[in-house]
Amino acid sequence: MSRSFLALLHYDGGDFIGWQRQRAGRSVQAELEQVLERLFGRRQPAHAAGRTDAGVHALGMGVSFTAPIRWESAALLRALNALLPRDCWVESVRQMEPGFHARKSAVARRYRYDVGTDAAARSPFRHRWEWALSRPLDSAALDAAAALIRGEHDFRAFAVRGEPKPHWRSRIAVAEWEPRPGDTGFRFHVEADRFLHHMVRMLVGTMVDVGLGRRPVSDMNALLGRTDDADTSPPAPPQGLFFVGATYPLDCYARSGEPAARSLTNEAR
Repeated sequence: MSRSFLALLHYDGGDFIGWQRQRAGRSVQAELEQVLERLFGRRQPAHAAGRTDAGVHALGMGVSFTAPIRWESAALLRALNALLPRDCWVESVRQMEPGFHARKSAVARRYRYDVGTDAAARSPFRHRWEWALSRPLDSAALDAAAALIRGEHDFRAFAVRGEPKPHWRSRIAVAEWEPRPGDTGFRFHVEADRFLHHMVRMLVGTMVDVGLGRRPVSDMNALLGRTDDADTSPPAPPQGLFFVGATYPLDCYARSGEPAARSLTNEAR
């Protein structure tokens, strides 16, 4: 007998090759699964709400797994945080209904991207977690570019071609830039039902070029009508990207009397 659980995992992606286990390199998935195997005495797959690339961080990556029935959420939380490496931390563990899957059950996902426009962005205490652009951006141009990508569109011009997909459409519910405190730069928030490979980084890279005056705002509309990425700006670097969270239907959560799940929509900014 086993139970399904959802862990909200934070990690600094700087020293990882990404979430997904690969033949070579240190992955978040491999680190977590090693801990689960140690706790349960058997191999236990872990499934994430998204597959972050090398250098990308997470502030609340939903990760699902099953555990022997003797395990409770509170004990799992303590055990995971005692054994995971220092660049990983579990915020919470919730019991879920049988069959829950962190990726397949998600109905929305949210990312943020941080851009540093001041000279101090190049400090070793900052550049690991943001794009150290160190150049001013036109906030009105950024806002106008973000407004054009809201809604449902074909985003194949903003994606890396990989495995065949049934379609390239995504529905973006939130796309907005906000100034960061202290005039240090800008933060981009984006929420959608699905994201394509490198989609956020390619959107940010193109919008930053708009904010720098390198291309007009109208290019965003033109690119949404293309079927290739030949005219898309290079992707923004990975270190400024954070997976913030995923949204799941309420009926995914087990009625175990535990506290209500954190709402992705109300994520603190």
